[in-house]
Amino acid sequence: INPQDDFFLNRQIWDLDDPNGEPKRPLLLHYHPLTIYRYQILKQADVVLALFLQGKRFSQEVKRANYDYYDLLTTGDSTLSAVVQSIMAAELGYADKALEFFHRGLFVDLADMHGNTSDGVHIASCGGVWTALTYGFGGLRDHEGEFTIDPRLPESWEHLSYNVTIRDVPVRVTVRPGEVELVSVQGKDAGVVTVLGQSVRVTGEPQVVVGETVLAAG
Repeated sequence: INPQDDFFLNRQIWDLDDPNGEPKRPLLLHYHPLTIYRYQILKQADVVLALFLQGKRFSQEVKRANYDYYDLLTTGDSTLSAVVQSIMAAELGYADKALEFFHRGLFVDLADMHGNTSDGVHIASCGGVWTALTYGFGGLRDHEGEFTIDPRLPESWEHLSYNVTIRDVPVRVTVRPGEVELVSVQGKDAGVVTVLGQSVRVTGEPQVVVGETVLAAG
């Protein structure tokens, strides 16, 4: 497990919730910060975000171990958390969790889930929803200029289409069950992208790559 900070794993697991009542959330409205910081509990998925942004530095085994550990400790008080958790859940094959967290991010303002949408929309969370679609279910990754696409399309979805700029060239990506289609919108050469483990040169001619793309329920 990668620690949240140097002392995080030495702290007690949170046990202040009433076992017979609803948890008091957000934590900062009910507990002093000096109380919260004595326990292993988090308002947002910080280490899990690192697993996403620096994905090449972690093995799948380490990603899974960290995700499973921090999932139990994360309250989701921050609207920035659910979309990150959705992305990594999709990558790790946790289909139900991926959709659950995606819907939490999607409905933050549509359903006023935090009771404060009247003060303004959570614009970073809106961007996070797009990220969950493209990087989570759409499987896009950009690690130091190396682009890969390994989608995790939910079993109940017929397709997912998104536009992304690769090496200054607009590219349209369409994910369907069992295949990914890429095409350069302006007909320019966007270079080589690894799609479902296969090297594909993206041009104005649609390229279809066949492989496993569906994220099965469970």
